This record gives sequence, C-alpha cells and structure tokens, in this order.
Amino acid sequence: MSVLAALALLAWGWLALFRGRFWRLAPAPLPRPASGDVTAIIPARDEEATIGRTVRSLARQGVPVLVVDDQSRDATAAAARGAGAEVIAGAPLPEGWTGKLWALEQGVRRVASDWILLTDADIEHHPTSVGELLALARERDLDLASLMVRLHCESAAERLMIPAFVFFFALLYPFRWVADPNRATAAAAGGCILVRRAALERIGYFAPISDRLIDDCALAAAVKKSGGRIWLGLSRDTVSLRPYPRLSDIWRMVARTAYTQLRYSPLLLAGTVIGLGALFLVPPLATFSGGAAMLFGVAAWLLMGVLYRPILRLYGLSPLWAALLPLTALVYLGATIDSARRHWEGRGGEWKGRVRRS
Repeated sequence: MSVLAALALLAWGWLALFRGRFWRLAPAPLPRPASGDVTAIIPARDEEATIGRTVRSLARQGVPVLVVDDQSRDATAAAARGAGAEVIAGAPLPEGWTGKLWALEQGVRRVASDWILLTDADIEHHPTSVGELLALARERDLDLASLMVRLHCESAAERLMIPAFVFFFALLYPFRWVADPNRATAAAAGGCILVRRAALERIGYFAPISDRLIDDCALAAAVKKSGGRIWLGLSRDTVSLRPYPRLSDIWRMVARTAYTQLRYSPLLLAGTVIGLGALFLVPPLATFSGGAAMLFGVAAWLLMGVLYRPILRLYGLSPLWAALLPLTALVYLGATIDSARRHWEGRGGEWKGRVRRS
C-alpha cells in the first residue's frame, strides 16, 4: 500500500505539472461583441420544456434560429415557433447516422451564413455570448470556437457529480492543448459551438462523423485535422437548463457514451478501471492504513483536492466537496462499467427512445 500510495502521489504531481494545466478551470475572457452573419441551428427531439427559452435567448441577440424537429413526440415544434424560430421537420433517420448529426446535416444545408452556431435545445445563452464568440473567432482566426456552458448544479447529486464531470473532461482534453495547433488534442462542447461554414465544407459537413455518439469532439477533431484552428473555453453566464435531480439521472447520462469514449475496447476499459482506482481510490484507502502509506495517501488526497478547487469555485461550492472526489470517481467508474454492459447487451447509446446499434 505504501508503494501504491507513493505512485498515486507521483501521478498527481505529474498531472499537475505536465498535463496542460488542465486544472486551471475558470471562465474564458472574451472580447467585445462583434456583429456578423451567424445563424443558429438547433437539433431538437422532445424538448418542449426548454426550447422556448433557448430560442428567445438567441433571438434577443438578433441571431436567426433554425430548429430541426427530429420527429418529436411532444409540442417541441410549436414551442420553437412560438419563440420566433423557423422550424423544419426532420426526415426519417437513415442507417449509419445518429439523430443529432442527421438533424444538423439537414439544418446546415438550409442556411447560407458564413458562421453557424450549433447549440442544444436546453441552453440559455448570455445576451452577448454569440457576438463575443464571433469576435474571438475573428481575433484568433479560428474555424471553430466552443464554450462549455455552466451545467445545472443545484441538487445534491449534481453538486457531487457535475463539477467532477467538467474536471474529468478537462483532464482528458486539456483546454490549452485543444487550442494548440501543434497538438492533436481536439474537443468541443456540443451545447455551444460556433463554426465557420468553410470549415464544414472542407470536412464534408457531418457525413464523415455521422455515426459518432460523442459528436462534438468528433467534429472538433475533424476540423483540426483538416488544418483548422479550434478553441474551447468555459462560460459562467451561458447555462444549461437540463436538470439532473437524482444520481440515477447522471448515471444514465454517463453510461450512454462512456464506453464509446473507450472505443468499445475491453482493454481500454480494464486500463480505465485500474487507472481510476490508482488515482482516486488508493489515496483514501492508504490514508486509513497507517504508517508511510498514510503519509503518502494524505498528500495525494490533498493534492487531488487542491487541483479540484478551481472548478468548485466556479460552481460556488465549498472546497469541502473536494474530499468527496474519490467517491465521485467511484460512481463514474461504475457508470463506465455499466456503459460497457449496456453495449454488450445491445443497448448502447440509448437516448429518447432510440438505441444506437454498433
């Protein structure tokens, strides 16, 4: 246990120093808003409850909104029209496409703007967010600029799990590395992506990634691989309206795509179990083991908590939540294993009545 705890401490030290400063999670400073030719496209399926607020938050900025109604079973289309959006009915889902990407493919073919904002139906945009993102893209000559919006974080389950979701995402895709054209790391947050039409044309729109469940990162990777410059930041003021009141809600959200992230590989799953266990579970176990193991365990647990504090600060949470990060990691690990189980049972990627077959 002493050896394992020492290795965990070394691992956290290495991550702190050499993983792109992933832990420096703070809202990105954006330039003054600019005006330009931007159209927002919203793929929507059964989003009656939130889509009105999303459309109005864009309409207040003077951004035209096209909603592609992906065969909703509720009043999504009526709510979107009532808020001022143009709505088109999505065609039946063809084989080899996910619903969201098929909706976006149909939408992008209907608009002619130089810039396209891809956003979800449950995002309330800050009154100047689109202009700020456009100004940043022009200033840095970007082909794709994305904001990870502030996720809903009010219930106890959300406070335990949501900041850690952002923390783990940044650990996988350090934002500095995403913006570095000399690194292959590419990521985006699907709730708010501003992309240049020319960049979409260059990669063949969405057809090359038509079957990807983690579509935002796949899009960013395609744009970056084609020679485009990309950027990803955090927002405090553009927010997600989708609540996750129970732990089971978050579990299902993670289980939908976690095994996809591991490329459906049992070896990568085993490596993830070992890696997460070594990083997050060994420190608290060593802390209560006594002797040298306790010293290394306490040090690793404290360092883990220090790196976690910036995201807790962003979400207005007490730093004491950092002590529960090992528990949070254990839940995410369980959901990842469950994601593999669902895939093996033929239920991978299940979402709103659809199951992705792979």
